[in-house]
Amino acid sequence: MSGHSKWAGIKHKKAVVDARRGKLFAKLIRGIEVAAREGGTSSASGDMTLAAAIDRAKSSGVPADTIERAAKRGAGELGENVNYERVLYEGYAPGGVAVIAEALTENRNRTSSEVRSVFGKGGGNLGEPGSVAWMFDRCGLIVVNNASEDDVLLAAADAGADDVRPQEDGSFEVVCDSKDFARVRTAIESAGLEVENAELTMLPQSTIALDASGARPVLRLLDALEELDDVQNVYANFDIPDEVFAEVS
Repeated sequence: MSGHSKWAGIKHKKAVVDARRGKLFAKLIRGIEVAAREGGTSSASGDMTLAAAIDRAKSSGVPADTIERAAKRGAGELGENVNYERVLYEGYAPGGVAVIAEALTENRNRTSSEVRSVFGKGGGNLGEPGSVAWMFDRCGLIVVNNASEDDVLLAAADAGADDVRPQEDGSFEVVCDSKDFARVRTAIESAGLEVENAELTMLPQSTIALDASGARPVLRLLDALEELDDVQNVYANFDIPDEVFAEVS
């Protein structure tokens, strides 16, 4: 399992009971607003980015009326302006691990300064645009639990997914092209399979294996990036065995 997938799973489970839920909700609402503005609509039908943002908010417990207002606000239906822009920051964590931090910000200078500071304090380096993005592919990622491999393979193949990856914990990662994300998720759920997490993400084309000593500084840097108010998502190309991940996380 790629390090990013483990990281995303931990964050997804933690979000439900996170003491900083207000901060998390603010990030999720911002993501909906920007997706609605970029798509020019408050309807998630046919807009995979908005649909994914809304789904992420729902799974984290954001109230339905709050989600609806955020989508309408972003689409300009409430007469309010949404001034956030989407920015990718790219760099390296200790050990040469490639990192992408996706931010939504109304003040690029402030966010750039904060991200640069986190990389520096964490022993990493902030790079130029394009320095590591080429190592990742934009994909849909759906994690399925409590299912047989045959059932997952059948549902995923029928929907046009690209890959099904069995994981050490017994779950399955279904990977698909980003444009097929909504269709693949719907097909998996329609087959009666349990979806633990579903997101549009950046998956690494290859990974760097880390032991416990190498994993600790990388995870500290990723956690510090996630703590920044403007950062929505963090992606990295590390790989850690499950037992090591459990030890260091």
